[in-house]
Amino acid sequence: MTIGGGDLDRAFTGSIPEVYETYLVPLIFEEYAFDLASLVAAGSPRRVLEVAAGTGVATRAMAALMSGVEITATDLNQTMLDHAASMLVAPGLEWRQANALELPFEDGTFDAVVCQFGVMFFPDRPAAYREARRVLAPGGRFIFNTWDRIEENEVPMAVSDAVASVFPDNPPSFLRRTPHGYHDLELVRSELEAAGFLDVRVATVEHRSRASTARDPAVAFCAGTPLRNEIEERDASMLDAAIERATAAVAERFGTTGIDGKIQAHVVVAR
Repeated sequence: MTIGGGDLDRAFTGSIPEVYETYLVPLIFEEYAFDLASLVAAGSPRRVLEVAAGTGVATRAMAALMSGVEITATDLNQTMLDHAASMLVAPGLEWRQANALELPFEDGTFDAVVCQFGVMFFPDRPAAYREARRVLAPGGRFIFNTWDRIEENEVPMAVSDAVASVFPDNPPSFLRRTPHGYHDLELVRSELEAAGFLDVRVATVEHRSRASTARDPAVAFCAGTPLRNEIEERDASMLDAAIERATAAVAERFGTTGIDGKIQAHVVVAR
């Protein structure tokens, strides 16, 4: 039986965290992490909560920009959190497993809640947004980003289309469905407003996705995200073939070295 979405989309297990950090973070996450960290720092918070911290790229950016700030970085996936904790130990920083839908913190505890490309994975976003609002102090800000549609993200789209061609009768759709599936800004605003946020501001931000070779993004997405779970759920022996097909597709569009493609995301600040 083929599993579509659901828990499969949130399963960052096995070797995925290491591949994610090595390939995916420099490819698409680092610049947006510093965007978020700069927005957080501009508010001069004393206590910050990060949800869905992953391997900690935004956490590291915040720690680098802010001193004397207490940061509690959480993730539901302990494997990702363990990898993040192994990379950064800093004064005032606590790593803690937590579910964004049921945060284990008192009301009004934090001046800012931050989420780097995590809201797309929440099984109940309005519930997660209500929790973020609950733990914010009066005047606090919820700051997060979400990818724009996959057509505005050139390298991920090339990989997604290539992998789909490997399984034409049952194409994996993780990248299009989940990371790039929450780009409707009217929906984003309505869900935040339903959770009690009245001041919602959005900026659409373009960056560049760069890699040394065409194989790097192929490995990043095929082996460093739950797209791997979709591939192996169809045929575990086909992971290498999917990576090779994706490598060829990226090379055809961007060349074999010096990969450079557009990426685009929405950055949201809600009070």
